[in-house]
Parts: sequence; C-alpha cells; structure tokens
Amino acid sequence: MTRISASINRKQHIVSSIKLSISPFTSTTIPIHRHFSPETSQETCQNNNQQPKPILKPTPDQQQSIVSLIKSTTHKPHLLQIQAHLTRSFLLQNPKISLLFLSALCSSASRDLRYSRLFFSQIKYPAASHYNTLIRAYSSGNSPKESFFLFKEMRQKGLKPDPISFSFVVKSCIKFRSVFCGLQVHGRILRDGFRSDCLLLTTLMDFYSSFAGRDEACKVFDEMPQKDTVAWNVLISCYLRNGRTRDVLMLFDSMKNENFCEPDDVTCLLVTQACANLGALEFGEKIHCYINERGYGSARNLCNSLIAMYSRCGSLDKAYDVFKGIGEKNVISWSAMISGLAMNGYGRDAILAFEEMQRMGIAPDEQTFTGVLSACSHCGLVDEGMEFLNRMNKEFGIKPNIHHYGCVVDLLGRAGLLDQAYQVIISMKVKPDATIWRTLLGACRIHGHFTLGERVIEHLIELKAQEAGDYVLLLNIYSSAGNWEKVKELRKFLKDKGIQTTPGCSSIEIKGVVHEFVVDDVSHPRKHEIYDKLDEINKQLKIAGYVAEVTSELHDLGAEEKADALSCHSEKLALAFGVLATPPGTTLRVTKNLRICVDCHSFARFLSGVYNRKVIIRDRTRFHHFIDGHCSCNDYW
Repeated sequence: MTRISASINRKQHIVSSIKLSISPFTSTTIPIHRHFSPETSQETCQNNNQQPKPILKPTPDQQQSIVSLIKSTTHKPHLLQIQAHLTRSFLLQNPKISLLFLSALCSSASRDLRYSRLFFSQIKYPAASHYNTLIRAYSSGNSPKESFFLFKEMRQKGLKPDPISFSFVVKSCIKFRSVFCGLQVHGRILRDGFRSDCLLLTTLMDFYSSFAGRDEACKVFDEMPQKDTVAWNVLISCYLRNGRTRDVLMLFDSMKNENFCEPDDVTCLLVTQACANLGALEFGEKIHCYINERGYGSARNLCNSLIAMYSRCGSLDKAYDVFKGIGEKNVISWSAMISGLAMNGYGRDAILAFEEMQRMGIAPDEQTFTGVLSACSHCGLVDEGMEFLNRMNKEFGIKPNIHHYGCVVDLLGRAGLLDQAYQVIISMKVKPDATIWRTLLGACRIHGHFTLGERVIEHLIELKAQEAGDYVLLLNIYSSAGNWEKVKELRKFLKDKGIQTTPGCSSIEIKGVVHEFVVDDVSHPRKHEIYDKLDEINKQLKIAGYVAEVTSELHDLGAEEKADALSCHSEKLALAFGVLATPPGTTLRVTKNLRICVDCHSFARFLSGVYNRKVIIRDRTRFHHFIDGHCSCNDYW
C-alpha cells in the first residue's frame, strides 16, 4: 500500500508541476485545434465581450523551465497545453524551443504527423533542422512521399540540405518505391559535394539494391573513400536480394581480407542465408566456425538461421545439434526445426516436435503451421493435414493464410485429389495468388490431368502472372499424354509471344567452391573430364538396369533421340563432376533452380546404388534423398 500511495503522489506532483510551469503565462488552457495563434485568441476574447489579457514576455528562467518541461513530457494532452502557451507567449518563433517542441511532437508515443505539420506551418522562418525533423518523421511513417515534398520545399526556400536530410529522403524514396525521385536526390547529393559521406552513400546503396540496381549499388560502393562493415553488409544484402548468392560468398572472403573492418553478426546472418539458398554446406560450416570464434554463438537469431541453413543443405543432424544448443528456444527456433524436419522428409518427427513444443508451453505461430502442414504434404498425411488446418483457427485462433492453403493444395495434389485441391482454392477466404495455382498445375502435370491444367493456366492469365515455366508444365502434360498437336500449338504460341523459358541450372559445392551447370554446359574448365565421367556413369547405370525416362523429353522424337537429349541435363553434369572431384563415399549435394525431371530422379537413384553414394538433390519444391538405390520420398514426388 505504501508503494501504491507513493506512486500516486509522484504522478500528482508531475501534473502539478506542469500546471505551475504554465500558470505564470496564461490563466486558461486554449483548445489548440480552435486557437492556433495569438490573433485568434484575442478575437475570441472580443467576441465574448472580454478584454484580452496582456501577454507577458517570458524571462530566461521561465524559458528554461519550458525547455525542461518539453523534454520531460511525452503525453499528447500535456504537449497541447505547452503548445498553447508557446503560441500565446511568442516562444513558438524561438528556433531552439520550436525545434525541441517539434521533435517532441514527432517522437511522442501518440505521434500525430498531421498535427506536427500544422505546428510546423506556424513557424515563420523554419531552419534546416526543423525540416530534417519533419522529413525524418514522414520517412518512418505512412506518408513517406511527404518527405520528398518537404525536401523540395526546403530547397525552394534557399535552405541547403545536409547529409541527414538526404539520408531520410532517400529512405522515403525506398518506401514509396520511386526510382525517379531517388535519382533526383542522388544527383543533388553529387552536386552539393557529399560524395565522401559514407553513411549517406550506404543509404544510397540500399536504395539501388531495393530496385535491383546491383551495378549502381556496386558503383556507389566502389566510390566510397572508406568502407565500413555497414557498407559491406548493404552490398552483400544487395547481391542476396538480386539472386547473386555465389557472389555473396566471394564478398565475405574479400571482406575478411580487408584491413579496416571485419564481418559482424549481421554479415554472418546474411551469408548464412546465401549458403542456405545455394546448399553450400562446407561454406556454411566455415561461417558457423567464424560465428563461434567471434563470440556470436549465443545469438539466438544466428542459431535459428544456422538451423535453417543446415536443414536446407540436407544436414539435419547438424541442424539438430544447433537446436539443442540454444538455451531458451523461442517459437522461431521451434518453427525452424519443424520446417527442417518437414523438408527433409521426416514428417511424423515434425509433428512430434510440434507436440513437444506445446508441452513446453510455447504457442505456435503462422510459420509453425506452415512447417507442420508442409510435413503432412511431404509425407502424404492427408487426414492429419486437414485436421491441422481446422485446428489452426478453432484451437489457436490463427486464420490460415495463402501459404497454409498452398501446403494443403500441395498435400491434396500429391495424393492425386486434384478436384478437391481445386475446390480448396476456389472456396478459401483469401485471394489465390500465382504460386498456389502453380502448385496445382504441378500436380496436374504429375497426374496427367490436362483439362484441369488448361483451366489453371486460364486463372494465371487472369492474374497476369503467367510465366514461361507454367507453359512448360502444360507442355509436359500434353507430351506425357502423347497429344503432340497440342504441344505444337503451344510451342507456336510461345514463339509468337516471344516467351522464353528459364534454363535449368544445377550447382554443387566442392571444397567450399560452388560450381554451376546448365544443360549441355561447356563452360567448366574440366568439361572434357566431366563428359567422359558422365559417359562412364551412364554405362554403369545401364548395366544396373537404368533406362532413360523418355516422357521427360518434350519434343516429338524417337526413343533413342529422346534419351540422347536427356543425357546432359544440368543435374547429371553436376553429379558427374561430384563423382569425379570427390573421394568415394562422399555425399553429393546438388541444388537446382527448377523442378527435377523424372529421368534425372531415376538417374540419381541408380547412381546412389551403383557408386555407393548418398545423393541429396534440392529442387524448387523439395528435397530428394537417395541412399543405396532408394529414394526416401518413395516416388518422384
């Protein structure tokens, strides 16, 4: 009771001090939305037949009291009282006090930018610092475009922007997605002579990387007189955003060789993501060692990222080791582990992990359910998956989003329940996106349902989201059914529209270096050895019973010609190089940007048995684990 009483007395003292600070200057509190200037105050008094009270000029001590009051006030009602006093006492035109009060308005818990702008408009001669305060507030608010307009107004009034002005205006251009405005600001930065300000140039790099301007970001980076860790991190982030993940690994090595800065925890987080995208396990292990050497090993966000990286590289044991080492596991840690189990084909273990997470008292979130539904999808647990979808809202109060429905469509598609999957998309409460339609299109390809496939393509066209890969899937459906007339029509359509397909690309990491291959690749320095090894592998596999799956070839050719066309797919070249460049028994890990074809799936399965290699191929849909001539996923799915 004594503590409560003391707390109440303290609050009453604060309120009393506010009233005492204002009372020497005004006996009444002016409603600020009605009386915004001394003139309107006097008019009100006259309309009420009252004589306006004389406005007293505050003394230096009273001004200092107001400054202290502004600094200690965060609640809007108190700020309104102070603003009323500033208006009556003409302190509003005092640069120091008006700037302090504007900063308080823009940074208060109940920030009202409309009101802040109104106060700003009452300052007759705003300085650059006043503009900077408001520009900064708009750049982090819901109206970032206002920052650019204020910047232009500032220049029109003859005020020279400083690096702070430029920095927040550039950030605003990123938020309201305007390349043109950003280029104007960049030009002004160069004209005003700020080309050596590293912090400002770093913000410019972030601007260009946000608009896929990798070359421009690199140019800004190269022109920086001194590159700090933040600048390196922005450049690495730029490469990561633009899909240049191999270059991220080289940048990390280059950064370590620099004498002025070292990679920090943010660098490690970005490079770990790059390793996950590439399936670069060896490089990822090197990053893990660096994290431990620099004392970042206890950082939970890095541990969560390492779990995801090891999982996506197919090294689930190491992912679990990191997971066990986390002192206080949060929902992100559990979700990362559940997703890792799911993508590696351990669906029932993922569900057990989900149940253990609940026993530990950690509530699941949306990402957790994405992992659990994905686990059901990869393992064909149809009933369990539909049950989890129902439990999400009823038991946990989480409304299914597009990703959850996508997992359910994938689950039903894998099970051959295509019409039911289509009904899920049509009846779900969220608007279908292109990804979910492509998931169903992939299922149509596997099950040869070209009528539904054509309907799905129509939905993609309605969304204006159709890509070359969608038509390739439809080509697969037609060719598998032997409908060569449809294949011919579709090929003519693609040619007339100028639609070009994305080439398949497979990568394999050998001794920390990532090697990439495309179909019929002749760019590798060891190309002759690779093709000789591929010929040798093909002969050995045929002895073991391997026969090319000619249904994977989309041209109307003879069986032998189709087999020849399939022989040099990118994943086969990557596997051949892996056999050539690694000791016997070494696990081969291949990452592909597209879905693996049926023939390459069969090729990898036979290779794992004949050459006694564990083969892990990660394509755009899932992992395929091959051991002793068997696939852990049981079939092509």
